[in-house]
Amino acid sequence: MAIAGLNHFTVLTDDVPRTVQFYGDLLGLTDGPRPPLGFPGAWLYAGNQGVLHVVGGRPRDELKAGVIDHMAFSATGLPATLATLDAHSIEYLCRQQKGSGVWQVFFHDTNGAKVELDFAPEESGPR
Repeated sequence: MAIAGLNHFTVLTDDVPRTVQFYGDLLGLTDGPRPPLGFPGAWLYAGNQGVLHVVGGRPRDELKAGVIDHMAFSATGLPATLATLDAHSIEYLCRQQKGSGVWQVFFHDTNGAKVELDFAPEESGPR
């Protein structure tokens, strides 16, 4: 058996609409087709690829972080992304990775899940 690629991440939430809006407004993910699984949730897409599953129906005190530290996405438009995060008053860390020069932006979603966005070294960095 060999891994062919990454399929998706799953985020647990007590508020599916708020989580869908967060990822739509900030990352441009779109709510798309999802089978009738018998519990609340949403599947979010980047283009035609489902990349994030949102699972609802759990109280906030059951939303515990596991051993996975964060999810990371390749992205474009670093200045616009930072402006969007600022406009939504979302705290973030932006740094340039040593060696590769990749710009990394880290922040948390409305459920506490850590998100990383990776931008090409050629992108304009923060001022």
